[in-house]
Amino acid sequence: MEKLDLPAGIAPDLPTVELSGNREVYVAGHRGVLSYSTELVEINGGALVIRVGGRDLQLLAMTDTELRLNGVITRLELIG
Repeated sequence: MEKLDLPAGIAPDLPTVELSGNREVYVAGHRGVLSYSTELVEINGGALVIRVGGRDLQLLAMTDTELRLNGVITRLELIG
């Protein structure tokens, strides 16, 4: 957080989002899936909503705090 010059308390409540090319998204620290279709997935990230848009989206794996999606990802939005 120091290197990015961000306030100290901002990161603990935010999920980690990793995008692998345009084929896979990994989210750690989510709080559930708000909506799910093969074209749009909305994920509760606590302080923000993670919106993944694309084609043929599939939920590969999900635990209480982690999930992995794949498909053709055309859009990734963080809505606060």
